[in-house]
Amino acid sequence: MSATTTITLGDRTFTLDRDKAEQAFAAKKVINGRDTMFFNILPLKYQWAYDLYKTMKNNHWEPEDITMQKDIEQWRSDEISDGERWIIKMGIGYFSAAEGIVGDNILHVVRELVTAPELKLVLGRHAHEENIHADSLVYMLSSIGLNPHECEAMFEDIPTIKEKNHYVVSNSRALRRDIDLTVTANKQALAKNIFLFGQCMEGTQFYGLFGMVLSLYRQNKFPGIGSMFRYTLRDESNHIELLRNLLMDLITENQDIWTDEFKEDLRATMAEGIRLEKKFIRDCLPVAGIGLNATDFETYIDYIADRRLTSCGLAPLQTSTTNPFPWLAEMMDIKKETNFFEGRVTEYQKASALGAVHDDEL
Repeated sequence: MSATTTITLGDRTFTLDRDKAEQAFAAKKVINGRDTMFFNILPLKYQWAYDLYKTMKNNHWEPEDITMQKDIEQWRSDEISDGERWIIKMGIGYFSAAEGIVGDNILHVVRELVTAPELKLVLGRHAHEENIHADSLVYMLSSIGLNPHECEAMFEDIPTIKEKNHYVVSNSRALRRDIDLTVTANKQALAKNIFLFGQCMEGTQFYGLFGMVLSLYRQNKFPGIGSMFRYTLRDESNHIELLRNLLMDLITENQDIWTDEFKEDLRATMAEGIRLEKKFIRDCLPVAGIGLNATDFETYIDYIADRRLTSCGLAPLQTSTTNPFPWLAEMMDIKKETNFFEGRVTEYQKASALGAVHDDEL
């Protein structure tokens, strides 16, 4: 007999079928779940997704809240070297389109294919944050007076940038169609997409330029740009965790995905991402100087990549790696940021959501 709850108000009686509601909850899945037009996140099945959504929302920031006066002065002065300017140009040139590639994939591939509403909710927030990051790059570019056509040319004409983008876009395009996710090969294609964007692109390839820009920031150069990269890095840490959790739940619910061959395919995918990133790093740092050299950053990429692999239950590519930039963990402590000229403190998180990311993310 079906368990029901009857509610009587005046001359009206309402009967609620608890079994039917429990069946709807059980039908919630990452993919191939309950097909409904109603965006009803209750009752929550993927609590982590809702919790992460709240953290991401409470971390909200706006580029215009960050002053660029010092950056403008430095850009126009002789105290900044050509090599330092090149890092900033590469950062804006690469990320101005890369952030859009990530957001587009989240909206039009991953969010379209998952079925649980709370997963769609947090993925929508992810895409929104990519918009904020793209907006921040426009703000950086316009503030220091870079020619936007030059940034576009960098994105189109520098081979290592083109190679990095083809690496992820080629996978994304293959999933832009009606796809039968009852077929193991198609499930693996989606899982690979989630791994590729979350652990390889955002989780590893982004970190070379993050480290370079924040190295300059650490030397009191480009404080506004550095602050925006710090807030972006905090967001990316949440994106990495979002897509890692999504991948793990997808595999738990679809054990046919997790074959030995597929695990090695993911490791090979990361290895290719590392190879492309190291080439890109050498373009970003064509000459040693300003306390930066390509070799250290290549070591850092190996270190980050192995952490991403092991967090997904995969064997590392290196027998042992160490972090050459332990100071980067300090860059994550951004609960409060002092305005550089007014001396006021701006809170970028609500008190209920402080400290969402830990040092071991780096």
